[in-house]
Amino acid sequence: MEPGEIPYLPRGVRLHHDRVRDTWVLLAPERAVSLDMVGHAVLSEIDGARSFGEITRALAARYDASPDQIAADASGFLRALRDRRFLEVQA
Repeated sequence: MEPGEIPYLPRGVRLHHDRVRDTWVLLAPERAVSLDMVGHAVLSEIDGARSFGEITRALAARYDASPDQIAADASGFLRALRDRRFLEVQA
């Protein structure tokens, strides 16, 4: 993903805490993806207003990590979600 792109969850896709399994999942019509702590951290920052660059800087500050490493990891994760239509991006 490019720093200026704005990721957002499309209509019908949402984060959900599965209380039975005590885990976070990304729900879409007739589909679900279980999330680990990293995936949840990234997706919880997506609000449809902030750019990918802003999100990665916020995560880097929160976890005291390199913004470049956060961007590399998050970009691959979000690209995979986009390919599976769990995520959209506006330029």
